[in-house]
Amino acid sequence: MAEGWGKKLLAGKAEVFSAGTNPGLVDPRAIKVMAEAGVDISGHRSKSAAEFKDAAFDLVVTVCDKARESCPVWFGKAEKLHKSFEDPPFLAKDAKTEEEALAHYRRVRDEIKTFVGGLL
Repeated sequence: MAEGWGKKLLAGKAEVFSAGTNPGLVDPRAIKVMAEAGVDISGHRSKSAAEFKDAAFDLVVTVCDKARESCPVWFGKAEKLHKSFEDPPFLAKDAKTEEEALAHYRRVRDEIKTFVGGLL
């Protein structure tokens, strides 16, 4: 979701990349709630931080505590900024309905939008 917001809100101002410490499939619920907000992430793919180990970045933003611990290994001297967001799949795991699960995704989606919008 952060990459989607970054590409939408920072278009023409920053080049946005996204990677994780444990990549997997892009979450269908994340795709759904981002589409509701007008951001199509259906074509995104989950990438490993290792894909970018030789890249030179000006800023590396981590959005979960696990990534924060791993990033200094990969991104050298880039300025680092950390903002932890709750994990929607974890929050939604005990939801009794799909709507209840999606509410967690929507809340985190909106928190990420506010954060990304304030980066520049």
